[in-house]
Amino acid sequence: MTIKKILVVDDSPTERLAMTELLSARGYQVVTAENGEDAIAKSKSEKPDLILMDVVMPGMNGYQATRTISRDDATRSIPIIMCTSKGLETDRIWGMRQGAFDYLVKPVDPAELLTRIQALG
Repeated sequence: MTIKKILVVDDSPTERLAMTELLSARGYQVVTAENGEDAIAKSKSEKPDLILMDVVMPGMNGYQATRTISRDDATRSIPIIMCTSKGLETDRIWGMRQGAFDYLVKPVDPAELLTRIQALG
């Protein structure tokens, strides 16, 4: 599977911009969403190859959005990497149980993120 289009989900405009710049500079097409509901809608309409999901967001959080996306027939094949400030082992385990493929703690190391994306492709 080749990763070309990435959906970045984060309620922070600064985080979205930083991720967009990092990924765009490496040739990825980036689509953004600022909350869980928007992430679910865009996972269906944009058909991204990968989703980078924040957890702490207003309304539907990243765990809920990940669970919904990973259990929907239309979107379950899209890998999700959680990128969050929630760094406890129980947070990581819960994220993986919701259907996340991988889990990174913020601040995310750009080199590590790119390595994990390349490993998927």
